[in-house]
Amino acid sequence: MKDLTTSDADALIADLGAKARDAAAVLAQTTAERKHAALIGAADAILSTKDEILDANAEDMHFAEEKGLSPSMLDRLKLDTARIRAMAEGLRSVAAQEDPVGKVLTEWDRPNGLHIQRVATPLGVIGVIYESRPNVTADAAALALKSGNAVILRGGSESLNSSGAIHRALATGLRQAALPEAAIQLVPTRDREAVAAMLRAQGLIDVIVPRGGKGLVGLVQKEARVPVFAHLEGICHVYADRDADLEKARRVVLNAKTRRTGICGAAECLLIDWQFYTKHGDVLLRDLLDAGVEVRADGELAKTAGTIKADPSDFGQEFLDKIIAVKLVDGVDEAMAHIRRYGSGHTESILTENDATAERFFKGLDSAILMRNASTQFADGGEFGMGAEIGIATGKMHARGPVGAEQLTSFKYLVTGDGTIRD
Repeated sequence: MKDLTTSDADALIADLGAKARDAAAVLAQTTAERKHAALIGAADAILSTKDEILDANAEDMHFAEEKGLSPSMLDRLKLDTARIRAMAEGLRSVAAQEDPVGKVLTEWDRPNGLHIQRVATPLGVIGVIYESRPNVTADAAALALKSGNAVILRGGSESLNSSGAIHRALATGLRQAALPEAAIQLVPTRDREAVAAMLRAQGLIDVIVPRGGKGLVGLVQKEARVPVFAHLEGICHVYADRDADLEKARRVVLNAKTRRTGICGAAECLLIDWQFYTKHGDVLLRDLLDAGVEVRADGELAKTAGTIKADPSDFGQEFLDKIIAVKLVDGVDEAMAHIRRYGSGHTESILTENDATAERFFKGLDSAILMRNASTQFADGGEFGMGAEIGIATGKMHARGPVGAEQLTSFKYLVTGDGTIRD
C-alpha cells in the first residue's frame, strides 16, 4: 500500500483501531496464564522462523544501504542469529514476570463502611511508532500484551520486511493461546501518512510511544492529539569526579561511549573534574582515542594529541556515533550546572568514591535515570529487570525512565459497600 491520501490513511488506522479496541476488551479479562502462553508461543515461533526473519532482514538491509543510511543506523537495523535469540529471550523474560494487571496497589477502609482498592488496569490501545530497529516489534508487542493492552505497531520504512516476519511469529503465539490476532497489529505500509493518522486517532489509540531519533520524536510530540510517552534525545553525560577511582572510571567511560554508539543510552559528553585531571592527566581521552572515538575537546583538553577542538554546539548534541564532547569542570556543582543546561533529562552517571558527592549529584539533578560508577549503557528496561522496554520516558507524568509492562498500566478504584449510603 503506497501513496495514501489523508482519507485512506485515516480509514486504515480507523480499521486497525476498531479491531484493537475489540481485542483490548478481551485482553483486559484474559488470564495471566493465557498471556504467558502467547508470549512463549511467540518466542518459539521466532526461533523456528529464524531463516525467514533473516531473509526479510537481508531485503531491508539492501533497501537501507541503497538509501544511504549511516553505519550506526544500519547496525540498528541488522539482525543476526544472536539478536534473534535475544528477541526470543526477551519474550520469555517478559512472560516470566508477574502480571501487573489486577494488582492491588493499595487498599483501605473508610469510617463510612466502604472498602476501597486501587487496582492496576490496562491503558487500552497503544500505538508504537519506531524507526529501523526491528527488535522493537517484539519488545513492544510483548510488553503491551503482558500489560493487557492491544498494540498497533508502525515500524520504520527500512524495517518493514523484518518487522512483518517478526509480526507473523507473534501472531502465531496469539493463535496458539486462543487470543485475538488483532491484539498485535502492524501497519502494513511505509507511507508516512499512516503515522500522521495514528497521531490523529483520538478515541482509538490511548497513548503513543515514539521510539527513534529527534526528528521522529519531535514530530510526534508536536502533532499528536493523544498522550505521548517519549524522550526527544538521549544526551547522556558521564562526570569523572575528583574522588573517582581511576580504573573504574576508565572502564565505565569507554563502555558508556563505545559499547553501542547508536543507542539513546550512549554517553555523548564526558565532564572531568580539574582535580581528577591534575592527578591522572588525559588518560580518559587517550583511552577513547585509542578506541577510535572522535574526541571533541574543550579548553585545556584540546592539547591532547589527536583531539579536535570542540565547538560550543558540540555540547548538547546527540551524536549517535563514535564522537564525544569533553570538558573540564570545577567540582560537582559545575558539572550539574552543565548537565542542566545541555542535558535532555535521560541518563547521567557520576564516577566517584565519595558518598556525599554522589548524594549531591542524585539530589541535584532531575534526569529520569541517575547512576553512580556505572555505564549509561545500562539505561535499558532489560537491564533493569523489566525483560524489555518500549522506550525511555523523560517526561514527569505517569511513566518515567524505562517503560516496561508495569508502566503500561493505569489504575481504577474498586469500592465495596454493604448497602452503604451517604448521609
